[in-house]
Amino acid sequence: MQHQNLHILVDMYGCPNRCKHCWIGYMQNKKMPDNSDEIIVNYFKPYFNSLTFYSWLREPDFCNNYEQRWIKDNQLSINAKPQRFELASFWRLARDKNYVYFLKNVGVKKVQLTFFGMEEITDWYIGRKGAFNELLLATEILLNNEIAPRWQVFINANNSSDIINLLALSKKLKLSERCKAFGQDFNFFIHSGSCDGENKKLYPIRINKEDIPPELIPYYNNFSETKTESQLCELLINDESIFYYHNEDEITLNVSNNFDVYFNFTHMHPRWKIGNILTDDSKTIVQKIIDEDIPALNLAKKIESKI
Repeated sequence: MQHQNLHILVDMYGCPNRCKHCWIGYMQNKKMPDNSDEIIVNYFKPYFNSLTFYSWLREPDFCNNYEQRWIKDNQLSINAKPQRFELASFWRLARDKNYVYFLKNVGVKKVQLTFFGMEEITDWYIGRKGAFNELLLATEILLNNEIAPRWQVFINANNSSDIINLLALSKKLKLSERCKAFGQDFNFFIHSGSCDGENKKLYPIRINKEDIPPELIPYYNNFSETKTESQLCELLINDESIFYYHNEDEITLNVSNNFDVYFNFTHMHPRWKIGNILTDDSKTIVQKIIDEDIPALNLAKKIESKI
């Protein structure tokens, strides 16, 4: 039997950061065995029309042999090729002078960098000292190599005023003008985090819509369509819709460094666990994937009408 197209994201090498907004959730940094990639691909490949393999789940290119790793990800993929998604490792950009040339060679035109304000607050959110300055250094390295940075900013009640200063810094550095010099646009955009993973711990400092500074509203993604929590609750109370299947032509799975398998809908929590590659039969796991047979979604299927 063959099913839809499968994308597999594997936490083979870990992440240098401990971001407080991480929707995946914290996991132990642990290098998986070298043959883990082949074990995982061989486990799934009989069942899907195409398979795209990614050796990273949190931080791209965190392994030292990132060039060979990218080649192998491509070789392992079946009837498909992995994409870059405008993502790169700012940790590596700040430490490896050859990394930016690799990015150019694989066709990267833009790279997203995530800020939370100025130095102190950004370092706090990312979970290590020096992260803010690494982001600024990465910005300069990208610009010097005609790759456009995209500054993504997450807003909460404790950093909204700091983001005003960050916006001013982006203008002081003339990032828009410098990107236009090589035919690209500079994007500065703001949004709020989700309620998944580490993000749910930030609920006490969620910003209210009416408290977002006016000067930041033009940069806030879809601000006019953004609903308050009370508006969303009202929608849910009057919502008569029932569970629907998420799987269509594309299925995306996250695989932990312990070989646990999850949908990428939300964080890697036991209620969302599909199974384990080392201990569970592949046919059984694939059937659970197709049926979306996991505790969290099985509960959702029982909700048939409004309360």
